[in-house]
Amino acid sequence: MATRTTEQLHPDALGFDMLPLEQAAKILSASQVAASNTSGAAVPAISAGARAMARTIRAGGVLRYVAAGSSGLMAAADALELNGTFSIQPAQIRIHMAGGQPVGVEMPGDTEDCVDALAEELKGIAAQDTVIAVSASGSTPYTLAAAEIAKTAGAHVIGIANNSGSALLTLADSPITLATPPEVIAGSTRMGAGTAQKIALNMLSTLMAVELGHVHDGMMINVKADNIKLRQRARDIVSRVSSTTQDTAAKALETACGEVKPAILIAAGATTLAQARSLLEASNGHLRSALTDLLKHT
Repeated sequence: MATRTTEQLHPDALGFDMLPLEQAAKILSASQVAASNTSGAAVPAISAGARAMARTIRAGGVLRYVAAGSSGLMAAADALELNGTFSIQPAQIRIHMAGGQPVGVEMPGDTEDCVDALAEELKGIAAQDTVIAVSASGSTPYTLAAAEIAKTAGAHVIGIANNSGSALLTLADSPITLATPPEVIAGSTRMGAGTAQKIALNMLSTLMAVELGHVHDGMMINVKADNIKLRQRARDIVSRVSSTTQDTAAKALETACGEVKPAILIAAGATTLAQARSLLEASNGHLRSALTDLLKHT
């Protein structure tokens, strides 16, 4: 275990506990920055993983996030944002966390070794699914066993680990190596490793949304506008993209039942919601192409 980067001592660990807190804070900050830079080398694998996730959503499959401990919290945070940010249907998202998602402040560590119930937990996994398996060590029994079940079912496995050459990365179809430096607190992978994992997960889900056509000029055009802030954001997006007033945007959103993409097309000249949806269907959900087609026939 000592050979794993995530278990090694950080160069600044000696005497760390005797430093003034301000100096210790600077070391912690620098270690987080160093960890955050590791995603750059993983861009090809992250992009491949995002394409697989998009294929799963288009095929009606399920994105399954699998992890334990701190990695499980990072994975769950990404999964829980997909519906609100990009309107990915809840039925297409699953979180498989060792021991279940915590409802209190305790998160027992022994659950990451429990694999007996996994076959039942992953019952129904299909070839069109994508599994996003996250493990700092790359050898967590729960995560590794889940990835093996997924592979047997023919699902695409995205493996995210912080130790190169680890079992999870060897098994994965899209192996994402985040070679983070040793933690300032050895083995505390909620720190640098967790930061890098969150960045990679953010990239995966955002690039998936781009591939699905849910992003336009940096705006979330498939947002689920279910609060005051997001309803105003939806109006702003419709108004900006269609070059119309806020009033026109509000009326278009009302006609489109709150859906931003068709509302933009209605504000831009589509005469009915059915026409707007037909344009989007023809463009595979990509607004830019749908707008081009609309303007050609206007």
